[in-house]
Amino acid sequence: MATGRPREFDLDERLDRAMHVFWRQGYEGTALADLTEAMGINKPSLYAAYGNKESLFLKVVDRYEAGPAGYVQRALAAPTARTAAEALMRGAIELTTSGPGGCLFVQGALATGAQSAQVREELATRRRAAQVQLRERFEKACAEGDLASDVDVDALARSIWATTYGLAVQAASGATAAELSCAVDMALAGWPESR
Repeated sequence: MATGRPREFDLDERLDRAMHVFWRQGYEGTALADLTEAMGINKPSLYAAYGNKESLFLKVVDRYEAGPAGYVQRALAAPTARTAAEALMRGAIELTTSGPGGCLFVQGALATGAQSAQVREELATRRRAAQVQLRERFEKACAEGDLASDVDVDALARSIWATTYGLAVQAASGATAAELSCAVDMALAGWPESR
């Protein structure tokens, strides 16, 4: 049985290149030509290594979640609910003001046509899952006495994520880390008391 030529490029390194293109331009704003140019490979190699554009994007999203957006899981492991919320928001500031701008999960596929509905829904599913994780972290905090038992953990998680995603949008619009940090300070000023 004949085998194909071995790949002459590093799959992960080229995936990182694709991630930065999608991060800057969004899913629909990125053409295959943009990807092949940035990745330094031709279309047949792209398809052979990663599948179609949608498949490549989903691989990029996995890599983004584990890499640049890995601060989310570290934030959820913080010792208190308040430090978790603060680490989440400040992590978002660091990521969105030092990377290509904004958040891939927020801007990657919010505005897409019908042909990209699956990509848009995948990112929405991941955003909802992150909100559930934060709500569960706050439920644990209530059970441990770190938050009062009557705190509406669903509303608190929704508020923190709304602020976090808003920070990403503001960063994409040119807000500085210092400006965004003031917004986090304001959000934390209303933090619910523990019991």
